[in-house]
Amino acid sequence: MAIELNRPALRHARALIRDGKVVRDERDDWSEAAPDADEENAFIDKAGWTEYSHWHLGVDRSENAQTKKAYTFPFGDFQRVHRSGVISGESRAGQYDHAEIRDALASLLALIDDGDR
Repeated sequence: MAIELNRPALRHARALIRDGKVVRDERDDWSEAAPDADEENAFIDKAGWTEYSHWHLGVDRSENAQTKKAYTFPFGDFQRVHRSGVISGESRAGQYDHAEIRDALASLLALIDDGDR
């Protein structure tokens, strides 16, 4: 399992943040805000796997690209970036030594927090 940074997802997240499509919540809010399996399935049915992948900063290219197993480090609810998802992902990426993903999430957090100033 070689999880790497999903660059199209990073570009997507940055664009959403620049467009103000952000929920400025706290870390503990992610457990409630994260899409559940039914919401994920409905999104995939409507938008497809490529769009689904754009909501995850981690991708495992050894997995089938049309399975949820290929995508990790979600950061939003398919409409907006959640600050809580970014914080949660950054912590998890650091914990599992995914430095590039951790750093990308840290840059997203800075972009969100700079928008508050």
